[in-house]
This record gives sequence, C-alpha cells and structure tokens, in this order.
Amino acid sequence: MTITFITGANKGLGFETARRLIDLGHTVVIGARDPERGQTAADKLGARFVRIDVADDASVAAAAADVAAHEGRVDVLINNAGIIGPRVPAEELIADHALEVYQTNVVGVIRVTSAFLPLLRRSEHPAIVNVSSGTGSFALTHDPARVESTVVGPLYTSSKSAVTMLTTQYAKALPGIRVNAADPGYTATDLNGHSGTQTVTEGTDAIVALATEGPDGGTGRFVDRFGPVPW
Repeated sequence: MTITFITGANKGLGFETARRLIDLGHTVVIGARDPERGQTAADKLGARFVRIDVADDASVAAAAADVAAHEGRVDVLINNAGIIGPRVPAEELIADHALEVYQTNVVGVIRVTSAFLPLLRRSEHPAIVNVSSGTGSFALTHDPARVESTVVGPLYTSSKSAVTMLTTQYAKALPGIRVNAADPGYTATDLNGHSGTQTVTEGTDAIVALATEGPDGGTGRFVDRFGPVPW
C-alpha cells in the first residue's frame, strides 16, 4: 500500500487530493494546522489526522515523529499548505508580510521536506509533490492570453516561483526521490474566493497524477493537468 502525507489537507485542493488518492487505494494521512478542522476532514475521508503547522519547527518535528510511530514510512509527501498573504496594494506591503507568506509557502516546504526525508528514504519508490502555481511562472505571467498575466500579488507569486526552483534543486540533490511540482491552475478555492474557473477536482489532476505515477515518471518537472508548464 502507498502511504501518503498531505499538508494543508483539511479543505480545498488538499482535501480533494486526499479523497481521490484514498479512492485509488492510498493510505492517506491528513496534515492540518487546526486540530478541529483537520480531524473533521479526516473523519469525512476515513483518514488519519496529524496536526502540523508548517511554519513551526516543533510542530513539524512532532508530526514526523507521529507518522514514524504509526505508519513507519512515507511513500508520497505532498507539500500543499500555502497562504495568499495580506490582500493589500503593493505599495503597502511590508517586510513582515513577506516573512509571513514565505514562512509558510517556501520555508514550510523546506521544513517539512527535511523532517520527512528519513521516512521517505524508507520507501521503495519515494516521491515528493510540491504544489506550486502558474502565477509563479515567468512565461505564463508575461503571456497576455493567460489568466496568470492578470494576477498582481508580489508575495504569493514570487513564493511560488521559489517553490518551483526548490523543486528542481531538490530533484538534483536527492537522487532516488522523485521531486516534482504541480500547477493546479485557476481553481475555485478559498484562496481566490472561489473565483477560479476550474473545479477542485480538475485542480487536483496534476497533483494526483504525480502522486500515482510509476517510479520511472521522472523528476524535476513542473506540470499542470495538460502537461509541462513553461517557466
């Protein structure tokens, strides 16, 4: 059986990813910051809940220890947790806003990946899926035909650029572990006030594909539901 751990899985893309992977036979561990919401989501899905705040070292270490004690390994780690940050004009952004967004969206990926590496290395075919965004793509944000070119959000978009680069660097640095990034696309979630044009199921297509492909699927890729994403 494939054991999958998903951060930020109490709602939206994380919850739908968990639901789909459970339907495909994965043993899914739900990670979420809020204990009540996380447990409620896990109960709905028939999954196990582990509290994790990706912005807190002690919380992440405790979550990894919990999974080590119960599941013993992780085959697929999905770094999904992310925040949009303060919705203020660019001229009103301050350093603390940036620290808040990057602490979750970027440092959180590093923190969780580092803590869960020993568990991944116990897997025969380990994989990491980082949920990035096309809004962090230079190519897409400069293409007037793409919705990504209409988005103005310096902190969120730049944080997702960093996630994509982290993905390619981890892919080089961690031989034996497939490390790929998924662009969900413009999906209706709380993150965008449900203004997205895709369903949450469509938004999880790339994540699920990367989480379920074979060990020869490749590493260091950035894909959406239609294929490779230019960056």
